[in-house]
Amino acid sequence: MNCLKSVLIRAKQYLPAASGAEQGALRYLLEHSEEVPQLSVKELSRRSFSSAATIVRLCRKLGFEGYRDLQKQLLFEIAVRTQEESRGNARVTAGSTSDIVYKITYRNIASLEETVKLVEPRVLEQAVDMICQADSVLLFGLGASQLVAKDAYLKFLRINKPCSCCEDIHSQYVIAQNSKPNDVAIVISYSGRTEEIVRCAEYLKSQGTPIIAITRFELSPISRMAACCLNVMASEELYRSGAMSSRIAQLNMIDILYTACINRNISQNVRMFSHNRLDTDRA
Repeated sequence: MNCLKSVLIRAKQYLPAASGAEQGALRYLLEHSEEVPQLSVKELSRRSFSSAATIVRLCRKLGFEGYRDLQKQLLFEIAVRTQEESRGNARVTAGSTSDIVYKITYRNIASLEETVKLVEPRVLEQAVDMICQADSVLLFGLGASQLVAKDAYLKFLRINKPCSCCEDIHSQYVIAQNSKPNDVAIVISYSGRTEEIVRCAEYLKSQGTPIIAITRFELSPISRMAACCLNVMASEELYRSGAMSSRIAQLNMIDILYTACINRNISQNVRMFSHNRLDTDRA
């Protein structure tokens, strides 16, 4: 059992893309999560109007070895969730400014904690390999995700990794169309469905350029085209007033990815930091 894996987070994120039979099992799991650890796969299939084979396949799609592995993780997760809900509800006072401070901060923290549960070390290692071996890193994003791409651009410059990042979407189209198989693209989109970024990914795919997607845990147009998906979780709706916890989760993933890349050649990169220090850094 991998305690980094979250049953409920993955089930919730995968639900919109699931088949009809899978959706029945997922909805039962989400609505009756405390019952599922006590049910056999046959009983769960009966209650959710699905088959045992569908449930076993679904467990594997969610990243578990099988139904028993999912049950073990779910037991652990329910216990942790109970503690967190008690902590969260204790300090909320409706209508106050301090309530806003607490709730937004708590949501951001929750997004980071939930993102940790989605991180697969093997996939992260794959992404680091792709970046370290690439001739250049091409960064794509729109809106708040473009700000995350810009942050990644500034970071990779510090270790002298050739990279590109443009705010203008038409320039991003051109970069994608001129990309090469020995480049690597980091495509950032929480929904995985932003039309312009999907178009960039299509151009990249046509050029044979490998894609690292930073997106939510769901089958989406971008995740389907990606060679490697780094999943993030946000405690906000897809249709929202503005990206908040999703942006924090994406920035955190960039920090993780960047630090992992530094560690691949720590001595050389430390020398590079020293070489690239600006006068303002020395002040």
